[in-house]
Amino acid sequence: MALYAALVTAVAIVLAVLVVRTRAHATQVAAAAARDAAQLRADVDAAIAGAANMQRAVDALPLGVIMCDDSGAIVYTNVSASRFATGRHTEVMVSAAIDDLLQGALAGVSARRTLEQYGPPQRTLVLSAWPLDSDQPSAGAVVLIDDVSERRRLEAVRRDFVANISHELKTPVGAISLLAETLLGEDDREVLGRLAERILTEALRVGRTIDDLLELSRIEIDEAPEHDVVRVDDVVNEALQRIRPAAEQHDITLHADSVDTDVTVLGDRRQLVSALYNLVDNAVKYSEPRSSVEITVTADQRAVDIAVRDHGVGIPSRDLDRIFERFYRVDRARSRETGGTGLGLAIVRHVAVNHDGDVRVESQQGGGSTFTLTLPRHHDTAPSPARSEPVTERSRS
Repeated sequence: MALYAALVTAVAIVLAVLVVRTRAHATQVAAAAARDAAQLRADVDAAIAGAANMQRAVDALPLGVIMCDDSGAIVYTNVSASRFATGRHTEVMVSAAIDDLLQGALAGVSARRTLEQYGPPQRTLVLSAWPLDSDQPSAGAVVLIDDVSERRRLEAVRRDFVANISHELKTPVGAISLLAETLLGEDDREVLGRLAERILTEALRVGRTIDDLLELSRIEIDEAPEHDVVRVDDVVNEALQRIRPAAEQHDITLHADSVDTDVTVLGDRRQLVSALYNLVDNAVKYSEPRSSVEITVTADQRAVDIAVRDHGVGIPSRDLDRIFERFYRVDRARSRETGGTGLGLAIVRHVAVNHDGDVRVESQQGGGSTFTLTLPRHHDTAPSPARSEPVTERSRS
């Protein structure tokens, strides 16, 4: 009996040990399974997050990206490419080209195509297509859409600039060379005086062109100038002082309305004066004698408008979109007579851009022009409001 009890006790102990060990093993297995499930969930979550980040990155690209599966069905279109699905005529043409390129790529053929759209707006697109797996043509395909319109425009601007600057410098230099050659064989003092005066005129023309090129270059390089608080009335008064001799020479009356001294902007004073001077200088050059040029300043809580109005020959509507280009002239003959370089309005545009502003023009041929320079207004907490006196500069007859 004692032996039987001992045997039962031993068996019970063994079973208890087995139960404990089994429970422990089961607990370990369950813990391992839980860890594997958690890891799997983490891996899945990481993959989803990675895919989302990748999609955001592709959506942020300026390139359009379109992917299709092996049947040709579109499976992905990023944000840049989605604008070509608006149904407009030009976009329909792009969609047709995309479909054609995708079909070729599904057959294993990579291709590249340039589309010229004459607008409006004028646009140049480069479409490139590849199969997703060159060894398996049925794996799907991708098309990239690159809008190179701005690059093409800048290339054209550079080409035009080189051609224009070559012409602008070659013409007066050639004239100086010819006049100097004539001067060498001339004995008449009166003729010598006239030739010398012409040489001086052409030399000054070259100098003005170079000065304006240097000014434009400085403004373009200094795209983020040091911004100080600048009083608009100071800018107006300084520009008027600089232009006064030319206005008197052309028999033009200058008038500027009074401006509150608390009307200020954040900017580079030298650039702002240069921009306004060029606007007033153009107004004086293209105005008829005994007419007037008016400068008015209007301001609200957000912006300051500086308008320069003349009563001159005006600008044809066909030229309004191009007058801010370098060396573009509406009337080349008159520009030569007045000594214009064709760079003044380009300088104004760059100054406006550097100050987060804008410049616009309203004009009617034969009815004068109004150029308006708009700048963000700066609000000073200091007490204001003195008011500058109106300025009228009358020409001397």
